[in-house]
Amino acid sequence: MIAEQKRTALLNPDATLNVDAIRRDFPLLAQKVHGHPLVYLDNAATSQKPRQVIQALVGYYEGYNANVHRAVHALGERATDQYEAARAKVAEFIGAADPAAVVFTRNATEAINLVALSWARHSLHEGDEIVLSEAEHHSNLVPWQLVAAETGARLRFIPITPSGELDLEQAERIIGGRTRLVATWHMSNVLGSIAPVRALANLAHAHGALMLVDGAQSVPHMPVNVADLDCDFLAFSAHKMLGPTGIGVLWARPEVLEHMEPVLGGGDMIRQVWLERATWNELPWRFEAGTPNIADAIAFGVAVDYLSALGMDRIQRHERDLVAYALDALSEVPGMTIYGPRNPNARGGVISFNLADIHPHDLGTILDHEGVAIRAGHHCCQPLMRRLGVPATARASFYLYNTPSEVDALVRGLYRAMEVFGNGRC
Repeated sequence: MIAEQKRTALLNPDATLNVDAIRRDFPLLAQKVHGHPLVYLDNAATSQKPRQVIQALVGYYEGYNANVHRAVHALGERATDQYEAARAKVAEFIGAADPAAVVFTRNATEAINLVALSWARHSLHEGDEIVLSEAEHHSNLVPWQLVAAETGARLRFIPITPSGELDLEQAERIIGGRTRLVATWHMSNVLGSIAPVRALANLAHAHGALMLVDGAQSVPHMPVNVADLDCDFLAFSAHKMLGPTGIGVLWARPEVLEHMEPVLGGGDMIRQVWLERATWNELPWRFEAGTPNIADAIAFGVAVDYLSALGMDRIQRHERDLVAYALDALSEVPGMTIYGPRNPNARGGVISFNLADIHPHDLGTILDHEGVAIRAGHHCCQPLMRRLGVPATARASFYLYNTPSEVDALVRGLYRAMEVFGNGRC
């Protein structure tokens, strides 16, 4: 855990974030790109890592590199203790009462696929319905397409409103007696919109259905409590919340998880094995076959420590202030189209946009030469791009270490792009 004096240093006297102090923890942010100070605005794709997380990885490999569980030697016991401590930290971070309900996966995509393979393919039948939105990331769409093709279940889609928010009135009409699962984003990785997850969960449960939340964009940026959401599944990734790549989480309601079958067989997921059959380990290990991603899980726990010390409410407030500033600044750029809600209180730290006739990939290239890193493309949301009537968008996404001056650098880069392309005519 970050020491109290360190925590104090990272907060201003009014309990807002001390961004200058925070930035000093992130060595990558100090570099220059093409001769310009790096402005990293691609946090929805992956976040940067503080020294504490990097040092946790080095500390494991230098100090107690060993396999976990069942070892009786000192290194194995220490590795096991730290690995399971990380699980407990993650559980506390999302308000889960039982760490055994936290399954480590490679990422949020694998977590959603685990539900599709273990729960849905055995629980759904022809005529059952899976309710999604028309703004899903492919990771929360393709697995359900595969399940529907295998089981005969039907996919139904909640539309988005003209302002880019999930249409709750339409959801009330679509979720019904045939619904077996509602699965949607908590925060859209394109629109920045925040979905009314608790209301959707209430609708799902009223019809005997389960609720899955894609928390890949919400858990890193706002307080998330599974009890408050009343969801049955929550999926998210470490690398979007200051942690390493290659480690993610599926949280599931224990009574649901208990009846799910493992999808991978091998070491550590078994209780006993005979030549003809086997029995399964307790939760959560029945879903973690083979040697797990020990180092990254431990470092993930350190990332959770870092975020917890700052306070997710403060992080969310910082991002909302930054998004409000960015929305105002971007709105003044001629030829600008912004997607998603214009109210910063209705969205997270993601702004997707298009500028005049400049293709997003060209825009991203010009910005890169100005030292500004954004993302350009369909953002793994091709159906949503078709809904918006565009092939792609540019996307700037913010985190706890970003500043208003970096928004200004983004805007300067946009004007530079307009100069290069003749005010957007190409």
